[in-house]
Amino acid sequence: MITSTISNNSLKSSLLKLECHFTWTLLKQDVDLDELEETIEDQVEFFIKSNIRNYNLLSYVCHLKNSNEEALKNLQIAEEEIKKNHPDEIARRSLVTWGNYAWIYYHMKRYEEAQTYVSKVENSCKELSSTAQQKNQLPDICAEKGWAFLKFGRKYYERAKNCFENALKNEPNNPDFNAGYAIATYRLEDLFYSRCEDKSLSLKLLKRAVELNPKDTFIVALLALRLQDVKQVNEGEKYIQEAMQKTPDFPHFLRYAAKFYRRKGDVDKALEILKKALRVTPKSSFLHHQVGICYRTKLFQLKRTTRQPPQEQVEELIQLAIFHFKTATDKKSNFFFAHLDLAKMYAEGKRYEEAEKAFQKAIQISILFNNDKQEWYYHYGTFQRFHMKSQSEAIRYYREGLKIEEDSYARTKCIQALNELLGWKIQRGLGDATDFATLGLIHNLNGEKHEAIECYEKAVELHPDNEEYLSALCELRLSLSS
Repeated sequence: MITSTISNNSLKSSLLKLECHFTWTLLKQDVDLDELEETIEDQVEFFIKSNIRNYNLLSYVCHLKNSNEEALKNLQIAEEEIKKNHPDEIARRSLVTWGNYAWIYYHMKRYEEAQTYVSKVENSCKELSSTAQQKNQLPDICAEKGWAFLKFGRKYYERAKNCFENALKNEPNNPDFNAGYAIATYRLEDLFYSRCEDKSLSLKLLKRAVELNPKDTFIVALLALRLQDVKQVNEGEKYIQEAMQKTPDFPHFLRYAAKFYRRKGDVDKALEILKKALRVTPKSSFLHHQVGICYRTKLFQLKRTTRQPPQEQVEELIQLAIFHFKTATDKKSNFFFAHLDLAKMYAEGKRYEEAEKAFQKAIQISILFNNDKQEWYYHYGTFQRFHMKSQSEAIRYYREGLKIEEDSYARTKCIQALNELLGWKIQRGLGDATDFATLGLIHNLNGEKHEAIECYEKAVELHPDNEEYLSALCELRLSLSS
C-alpha cells in the first residue's frame, strides 16, 4: 500500500511536469463549457487546415464536463490527424496529445496507462534533445498553449500573446504563429484601448499575418475591421470583398464581414450576411446577438430620421431585436452584453419588469470584469434615470460605476451623467454631503485639485465626522503643498 502511494505520488509529480491543457491553468469557471465545445466543433467542421489542436482542446473540455470516454475519443482523432498530416515528426507533434492522455487516464484511475504516456513524452523529449523542463520551449507547444488561452477568454489574452511571441522567436515566418500573435494583440487592444487610442500595432501584425497566409479569411476580416477603425474603410472593404470570393460560406469570416458593413452603415447588407451565416451555424449566440444589434441600429436610424416614425414599424424592430438578443442569452447563459442589450431593448418597448429581470441576470454573471460592471452601472443608472424617472437611483448607480477604479468608456459616461445630475441638484440647493464628495472625486480625477478641495470642504461641512471625506481633503491639500 505504501509502495502504491509512493508510486502514485511519483506519477503525479511527473504529470505536473508535462506541457498540456491540464497543466496550463485553464479554469472551467472562466468559460461557458457548452458554448466552448460548440465553438470548437464548428471550427473542426469549417476549418480546412489540420485540427489537431482543436481535438486536443476538445478532449480537455470533455474532461471538464466529466466525460472522460469522450475525451479519449477526441485524443484518438488527434493522433490520427498527426499521423496523416505529420508522418515524419509524430513524436514532436504528439507531446500535448500524449500529455492529455496521461492526465485523463490518471483521473480515470488507470495509472499504468497514465504512466505509459508519461514515459512516451519523457522518451520523446530525450530523442528531441530536450529535457522535460525545456519542452515548453518547443514553438509548436508554445503556440498550442496560446490558442488554448485565446479560447478561454479575455482573462487569458495577455498570456496568449506571450506564448505566440515566444513561438515566433524560433520561427518568425510561421503563418500560424503570426496569426495567433495578431489575434491576441487585436483582442487586447479592443479590451484596453477602447477609447480610440493607438491600434497600429495590431494593424501591422494583421497585415503581416495576411501576407503570410492570404487564404485565412478570418484574419483578413480582422484586418478589414482594424483598417475601418483607422478610417481606411475603402481598403478594408476591398479585403472583405476578396475574402467573400474565397470563402462565401465560412461562418467565422461572415460574422466579421457583417460587423464591417454594420459599422459602415449598410445594415441591410450586414443582416443579409448574418442570416447566411446563421443558416450554416444556427446555434451561434454571437450571430444572434449581432442580428439583434442590426435591428436595434435600424430602430435608432428610423427614430433619428423620421419625426413621427410609424408605430407598427417601431414595434416590429423592437420585437425582432428582443427575439435575437433573447435567443443569444438562451444559447449562452453568461453572455453579458446580450443580457444587457436585451434589458435595454425591453426598456425601449416599455416592458419594464422584463427589463429589470434582464438587468439583474446580467450583473449576476460570475465571469465579469471591472469594465463590464462599469457598463452595467452606467446602463442601469440610465434605465433608472429615463425610464423609471428616479434621479436618486440613477445617481446611486452612476456613483457605483465611478467608484470602480478602472479607466474605461463606461466610467467616463458615468462621470458625464453625474456632472449633469449633481450640478442640477446643487444649483437648486438640494445637494448633500455625498453629492459634494462625488463631485470632489470627479474634479480630482480630472486633475482639478482646487475645485476638488472646495467640494470636499463642503462635504465635510455637511458631514464633519466622515473619515473618507476628511482623508481625501487632507491628501489633496498635501499634494498642493508638496
